[in-house]
Amino acid sequence: MNLLIEGGRLIDPRSNHNAIVDIAVSEGKILAFGLVPEGFKPDTTINAHGCVVCPGLVDLSVHLREPGYEHEGMLASELAAAVAGGITTVVCPPDTDPVLDETGLIEMLRYRSERLGQARVLPLGALTKNLQGEVLTEMLQLTQAGCVGFSQAEVPLVNTQVLQRALQYASTFGYSVWLRPQDFYLGRGVAASGPLATRMGLSGVPVAAETIALHTIFELVRATGARV
Repeated sequence: MNLLIEGGRLIDPRSNHNAIVDIAVSEGKILAFGLVPEGFKPDTTINAHGCVVCPGLVDLSVHLREPGYEHEGMLASELAAAVAGGITTVVCPPDTDPVLDETGLIEMLRYRSERLGQARVLPLGALTKNLQGEVLTEMLQLTQAGCVGFSQAEVPLVNTQVLQRALQYASTFGYSVWLRPQDFYLGRGVAASGPLATRMGLSGVPVAAETIALHTIFELVRATGARV
């Protein structure tokens, strides 16, 4: 099947292109862009004027509602929405229910997403069991099951000794760790600190809630060599 995409703005960081061009596609592969080959006869033509044509985007934090929160969203609808927005790969934090801290859960999520044939799902395994910040998960087994990294999702890891051990282990095997820098105690407000929060009587979250957590993470990264 031949496809012609007309008048879209091609943005491709790899080839450093950023221009309005026509794109000729044959049998699912890009044949040419800019000048359409002589004799190329499209079976379908897409008018892409005013649109961006680019490689599939990657969303680095998509909180999937399956398993555990199917009343809020289903995997099929969430991945279909991602593809409709140009996102072809999503990274899923481990804060599902149950938490993604066992190989069977990772394998099930990957199997379900692959069967749907929509956006690709790259799961993050839980850094600690049930995200409770006490016992490290079996990172090696989770990686073998398909995890691309490890995270506490939005749950702060208060115990810095556990965090240090997690980073040491991750550094040894080259695993990536994804952390949200927010101090557990300072970050319990509901709005950014400032005049508006004060006027509305809302508990504020100061900038220091992030900077303190960042400083801790940076120091542990320097000490362990972990990739965060």
